[in-house]
Amino acid sequence: MNDLRAFDLNLLVTLDALLTEANVTRAAQRLHLSQSAVSGQLARLRQLFHDPLLVPADNGRGMTPTARALELAAPVRAALEQLAGIVRGPALFDAATAQRTFQVAASDLSTAVLGLPLAGRLAQAAGPGVRLAFRMADGARIATQLQEGEVDLLIGSERMVPPHLRARLLFDEHFVMVQRKGHPRGPLPPDLDGYCGLRHILVSTSGGSLHGFMDEHLQALGRSRNVVLSVQSFALVPDLLSRSDHVATVPSRLAALHADVLDTMPLPFDARGFSLYAAWHPRFHADPALAWLREQVVHVAT
Repeated sequence: MNDLRAFDLNLLVTLDALLTEANVTRAAQRLHLSQSAVSGQLARLRQLFHDPLLVPADNGRGMTPTARALELAAPVRAALEQLAGIVRGPALFDAATAQRTFQVAASDLSTAVLGLPLAGRLAQAAGPGVRLAFRMADGARIATQLQEGEVDLLIGSERMVPPHLRARLLFDEHFVMVQRKGHPRGPLPPDLDGYCGLRHILVSTSGGSLHGFMDEHLQALGRSRNVVLSVQSFALVPDLLSRSDHVATVPSRLAALHADVLDTMPLPFDARGFSLYAAWHPRFHADPALAWLREQVVHVAT
């Protein structure tokens, strides 16, 4: 099968139908062909791939794909989708009339910083049929979810973006210290000794830890801070600070969202920041709906 000039691409359509239906009769009905025609094409496919591809099921009903057939299923479907896209040409996405639910995987921080403005942007730029669903990003499954279209877009730091994905930088971020307005220590930034002596709230997204990103910086300086409370969600921090004399170190954009109740001040030491990205699978790069969604995310991020 090295010479594609001798290969009938219609056989891939038949193979996709056979793998989907696992039944020659149903595949023939799906393709609007006779059962004998599909049986003949299956015989040709078996010769081309040097594999039975489909064998009779043990229960006598339908057929079971071989291991080779299971390996071929996803790439064959992807190839057919790409070919169909070439034949159709670029489609249009009309946000005013579309019926589409966009699935966005994001960290707790990304949802807090971009979720509300993105929802507001879609309410203005799209019709009632366009909806938005945020979910927590699952690092173990996100690459597969994006490849299969279960998730449309990932928003997260560079360490969350799996290899081989398309990605776009949304913004660079740095950390600040926040405390409630009217805090008894006053509104001036602390020096390093003062910072270390304060009672800190730590956000540990993995849960349970009292040692985080800032503590690594301080450890390199031979210092440590007094972490008295650890939570998993950035969204909890403003309310916790408003009810206590604790302080927290958070990304500046999160602090800006709560400027009405929190005072913000620079850290008394140099701390490495991070970058936030939007990432997607290359197979959906040309999808007009997802290209439109990415534009909206970039708009609210900038």
